[in-house]
Amino acid sequence: MASRNVAACLPDRKSGANPYLYRLARAALAGIAVFLYFCSVPARAQYLLRPAQPEDRITLLPSDMAIFESADGRRDLPCTVTPRRPELGFDLRFHSGYDVTLPMNELSGEGQSVTILFRIYPQGEPGRAAYFLQRFHAPAIEDDAKGDAFLQGGIDLGEGSYHVDWLMRDGIERICSTNWDFDVALPPKDKPMALLIRPNELAESTPEPFVNDTLKPVHDGESLNVRLLVNFAPEDSLSATMPRSDADALVSILKAIQRDPRVGHISLVAFNIGDARIIYRQDTAEQIDFPALGRALQTVKLGTVDLRHLEEKHSETNFLESLIEHEMGTSTHPDAVIFAGPKARLDANVPQDDLRRIGNIECPVFYLNYNPNPQATPWKDSISHAIRVFKGTEYTISRPRDLWLSTTEMVSRIVRLKREKAVTASTGSGARQTDGSSQ
Repeated sequence: MASRNVAACLPDRKSGANPYLYRLARAALAGIAVFLYFCSVPARAQYLLRPAQPEDRITLLPSDMAIFESADGRRDLPCTVTPRRPELGFDLRFHSGYDVTLPMNELSGEGQSVTILFRIYPQGEPGRAAYFLQRFHAPAIEDDAKGDAFLQGGIDLGEGSYHVDWLMRDGIERICSTNWDFDVALPPKDKPMALLIRPNELAESTPEPFVNDTLKPVHDGESLNVRLLVNFAPEDSLSATMPRSDADALVSILKAIQRDPRVGHISLVAFNIGDARIIYRQDTAEQIDFPALGRALQTVKLGTVDLRHLEEKHSETNFLESLIEHEMGTSTHPDAVIFAGPKARLDANVPQDDLRRIGNIECPVFYLNYNPNPQATPWKDSISHAIRVFKGTEYTISRPRDLWLSTTEMVSRIVRLKREKAVTASTGSGARQTDGSSQ
């Protein structure tokens, strides 16, 4: 028997031009004037339709355009579409989309498929519409299968008011269609935040977070050199996988720091306390190599226990102590050391007397603690306890607004402390020169 509920039908990953484009070609051969935009289809479930030339327009099949222009929805194919409320992500982009349920028996048979096409545009401006195509290929399903198939689609967008026209078609041309309007806006208290997507802008959702997409504004002033020590681990320490939401949040923390124009150079150490090892290290550079970081993180095996760690008492605590001593116990320090990650709940904290042996750290220390549910876990963790020795400052990151406020304040403090240190050094040097000249 088929499973009662299918989380998502598998996307069609066959190479070649998209079936919808073949339909356009057939229409053209039948004498219908269309702009053809054949291209190699990426192996992903949803993508933005693009014309062959920027000046061209996306032209749909007349039957699809007629459905979009009709105010009446169709239910030849009995599906239920639920628009998803726009939410601001840690990447400072609004994310919206839809959820679709479709009775499993509507997909019965061998290799049935459905195609979703939708357009979205700022209200009153259909000439600025973006068109998205999505194809799902179902596994073999029995005729008497119960339950629903569950499909999803997503889009990134800026503030504004939008209209969506949406349709889904199966292999025998049955149609399910609908439309809806929605608004995207920051709350008044968040208006100072600078979003990374402009008002009324539409974009594809990033398929995964480890991409080099950070644009740094030009800045002629202070150029900081910071060292990032990031615990790449799921917020739920018992999780056997790294949820996309946790990966997005941690990567967004790194990109928020890198994006600040006052930060000129970054060194990175990515580690996993549960695995008690350093996963990735990048020496000082202007940009983080996020694809390389993503590949390195694939080697982390969550939910497993190394027998060597079982034999060593407090292995995770020992690892954290060793990491801090190695990264902070050097003779030269950057302008700041920044820890980041979820709560590190260890069975024992690093003894503070051991950390005091490192001596005076000549730069400020910060901890950006990703904690999506601070009410459930309000207590300090092992990293919080460790940085107390260095008079470190901790910020709790629960929402995108927290990340924006924390990084803005943190970098401003680093700049101020660096300037104060330079003034102190200059004053001390001047005093020594005066003493020498008076002898």
